[in-house]
Amino acid sequence: MFIIFFCTYITVFGQVSNESNESFPQKLPFKAGEWFQFRIRYGIFNASYATLGLVNDTVNDIPVLHAKGYGRTTGLARLFFKVEDYYDTYFDEKKVIPYRFVRDIYEGGYTKKLEISFDHVKDSALVYNKKNNTKASYKIPEKTQDLMSAFYYLRAFYPKEKLVKNEIFSINMFFDSKNYIFKMKFLGKETLNTGFGKIRCMKFRPYVQSGRVFKEKESVTLWITDDANKVPIRLQADLAIGSIKIDLEKFKNLNYPFKIIFD
Repeated sequence: MFIIFFCTYITVFGQVSNESNESFPQKLPFKAGEWFQFRIRYGIFNASYATLGLVNDTVNDIPVLHAKGYGRTTGLARLFFKVEDYYDTYFDEKKVIPYRFVRDIYEGGYTKKLEISFDHVKDSALVYNKKNNTKASYKIPEKTQDLMSAFYYLRAFYPKEKLVKNEIFSINMFFDSKNYIFKMKFLGKETLNTGFGKIRCMKFRPYVQSGRVFKEKESVTLWITDDANKVPIRLQADLAIGSIKIDLEKFKNLNYPFKIIFD
């Protein structure tokens, strides 16, 4: 549930080339204190909620931003399939690259507890499986992101002024024990009716793997605010069984004004 949201979001922006990332933005589009709540619907059911917040923290005495993600099923959905997911990432507050990633999930009896430490000098990731008490090291591409840090990295560095309709992008990410490349297409801009009012958005079509989770490769559509915040407003996906819709329901402490279109 929670992983569907992040996997589809990070494909949205794609990989910014190394050349375009040589200079860091003077002001990030997010800050400590930022917080989102998303409502997740499965078909006609209000299946779950997910929250995502940022706080200041340190890793090995290095100042970092600590993103905390939490998702759970609610109501009838919880009776049939209990989900309790915790995700944490600790990333450099200037370079926006991850130092540590934590995944602690319970999904219908399936559990996983992983902690990943990133070494961007050696381009390696050390995966600690807490359930099995095992550790393994893996090579990773330069500037690889984890599942959550990519959410912030791409908000910070993506050059939206260079977007071309139907352009396809990709991003490198390390998840669990593997390197992945995700691809997506920019579909254009659209004004979306939301619970907050009319919002000007950028619309994207991530390429996902069809089969076990998604119905087809182009089953997902995502809308991101066309402003300095780059906030995910809505995600819709046709799954192998049923459909899912994720809407931003609440937020606070954005770095820039939240723009609503008034007729």
